[in-house]
Amino acid sequence: MGLVRVDLNISLDGYATTTDQTPEDPIGQDWQRLTAAYVATKTMQRKVFGQPDRGSDGIDENYAAAYFEGIGAEIMGAGMFGLHLHPDDPDWQGWWGSNPPFGVPVFVLTHEKRPTLTMEGGTVFYFVQSSAEETLTLARDAAGDRDVRIGGGIRTVRPYLAAGLVDRLHVAIAPILLGRGENLWADLRGFEGGYNVATEVAESGTIHVTFSR
Repeated sequence: MGLVRVDLNISLDGYATTTDQTPEDPIGQDWQRLTAAYVATKTMQRKVFGQPDRGSDGIDENYAAAYFEGIGAEIMGAGMFGLHLHPDDPDWQGWWGSNPPFGVPVFVLTHEKRPTLTMEGGTVFYFVQSSAEETLTLARDAAGDRDVRIGGGIRTVRPYLAAGLVDRLHVAIAPILLGRGENLWADLRGFEGGYNVATEVAESGTIHVTFSR
């Protein structure tokens, strides 16, 4: 059985969500600041934006490449898939186009029943109304010997962290202050107990902190 992994971008003050979105800018400038170094890497430019000849090398790139390695299934919340913005659109297929950068079964936690969505490149979206633990069982069965990644957002990730179900948490801490949003560390006092903690500072100023069993 593989590991259960989480990779997140957070601010110096621990926020992993932003609050400056508008109908005209549904992503928001704060999110772009939060993820700028990650988005700029060669791996992200190639896999997400279809730009194989662009992107940065270095420590951020190492973590971006590792993000996709060994994954057999993914869990995400309805917000990460975009259902909060497209609740009544049966044709909405997520942010990633016809060939999402997952290539594995993806279990989307939602109260809304939707048919299974098969995409190019091996990505299949399953929309489930199960508990966190039940969904993890489904994902582990789908992943086989490979890892399960819990992709986000914070409301999806935090119950797995609180229940001690995550084997490895990697946070890329951007050198910015947000001051509002949803804080990753809320109600997780002492989370570091039982983990080995390693830190590494990238050329971008991003601090990569990894909690591993």
